Amino acid sequence: MYSIVSTAVLHGIGSIPVCVEADVSEGMPIFDMIGFLASEVREARERVRTALRNSGYRLPPSHVTINFTPADIRKSGSGFDLPVSAAVLAALGVIHQEALEGTFVTGEVGLNGRVQPVRGVFPMIAEAKERGLRRCVVPEENRREAYMVEGMTVYAVSCIREMVGLLNGDGGKDADGSFNIEGTCDVESEGAQAETLPDFSEISGQPFIRRACETAVSGMHNLLLTGPPGAGKTMMAMRIPSILPPLDHAEQMELSRLYSVSGLLAGRDTLIRERPFRAPHHTVTAQGLAGGGVHPKLGEISLAHKGVLFLDELPEFKKETLEVLRQPLEEKKVRLVRLLESCEYPADFMLVAAMNPCRCGYYPDVSRCRCTALSVERYLGKISRPLLDRIDICVMVPQLTFRELLEGGAEESSADIRRRVLEAQQRQKERYRNEIFSFNSQIPAAKIREYCGLNRKQESDMEEAYRKFELTARSYHRILKVARTLADMDGHRKILDRHLGEAVCYRSPEQKCFGNLWGGGGD
Repeated sequence: MYSIVSTAVLHGIGSIPVCVEADVSEGMPIFDMIGFLASEVREARERVRTALRNSGYRLPPSHVTINFTPADIRKSGSGFDLPVSAAVLAALGVIHQEALEGTFVTGEVGLNGRVQPVRGVFPMIAEAKERGLRRCVVPEENRREAYMVEGMTVYAVSCIREMVGLLNGDGGKDADGSFNIEGTCDVESEGAQAETLPDFSEISGQPFIRRACETAVSGMHNLLLTGPPGAGKTMMAMRIPSILPPLDHAEQMELSRLYSVSGLLAGRDTLIRERPFRAPHHTVTAQGLAGGGVHPKLGEISLAHKGVLFLDELPEFKKETLEVLRQPLEEKKVRLVRLLESCEYPADFMLVAAMNPCRCGYYPDVSRCRCTALSVERYLGKISRPLLDRIDICVMVPQLTFRELLEGGAEESSADIRRRVLEAQQRQKERYRNEIFSFNSQIPAAKIREYCGLNRKQESDMEEAYRKFELTARSYHRILKVARTLADMDGHRKILDRHLGEAVCYRSPEQKCFGNLWGGGGD
């Protein structure tokens, strides 16, 4: 007899539909599996045979052929065990073939017939629904993920026998058929997450740094905080999530797909509703940051998509690790190419970094710094000019005086700052409603003159700054983008002199701290 089961293989943050065909016919008692299979899928042959036997289903001495289509797509992952089991049982007549029509199946099985969880259930089921399937069989541990896809009937099973009973309609855990329900997504209030985050009101003083953080979030600009130890750089960075705008539904779906593929969505009842804040340790490898492996997996860059990637103690990261940031910061995606497969992951994140200006932390204060010129140069040399050019705002965080700490009063809350951020971003979205980008930081070079035009005096001032600070074309454009954001924050249609001056000030700490270590130019 012949049967067919619908399933899928993960590819990037999406999936490719796969059909598992089973044919049981007379002949030598062989269990064949074909269709461009990875080693873990080929091993399913022994797992499935043993699991079926231990579940009470004995295979007859027949020739069993399992085919995975399309044949030109490599099948990898452990989620094919359950589809193969269902296909074999349907070919043997144990499961009614009509019960598998319009049904998506995924899951790993143990030798005892228990069904184990798999990664990427959410994107696979979401795309199965788009293909017209209306029912799915998933592992019990993936039940909550499956319920996030509205309009899909979910059969969450813990063993093969339970799957058979539910598909044939004559068994299950509960008499009321509680497994046969449509997945639902709980609705949370937009501000629920922000209320639990660290608040800017907890930080004393530092009005200039607060302004820089607000500017960075308003235009989604990359930010570098430089200063001595204990000045509050990390505290500032940790509070940036509290002023980020809420995610819209499309962003929630995309993030949930990402985290499902990474196996980080388990246990959630809802889509991801808060913007991610990823803060990897400086010992992270280039592969851990960008992603990779024989079978490509997401790195911290992609897990920070639509949120913040915070790199504390920036010069402590290996130089080759930092360099992998350059392309994603420009293209907003990561391309991973391997021998057997290649994939593309989104990486539209806001980079926030913090660092000391030298190993002791007090350069260029010669009265306190004990580092030699060579030591400072070696320390800062880990941050290349091309990478620094991709950071829009660079500010020095000063040490607070005792009097400032003692007399610190009530500071502005994150809620107040966030309200202004939303207003500034709304102006940008209205301006760019016919463009493929939404924020000032994303303005391409070809559109700079259109959206960041200057008058003759401003052009003359920028020409002087270009020479004085040895700017590159990229850093010059980033100054204009920041000036455009400052104008939006003030509600002005055009960039004023004060906006341009403030934007230039956000680059001057770079010169004070880094000097001419790299000179001009860079890729």
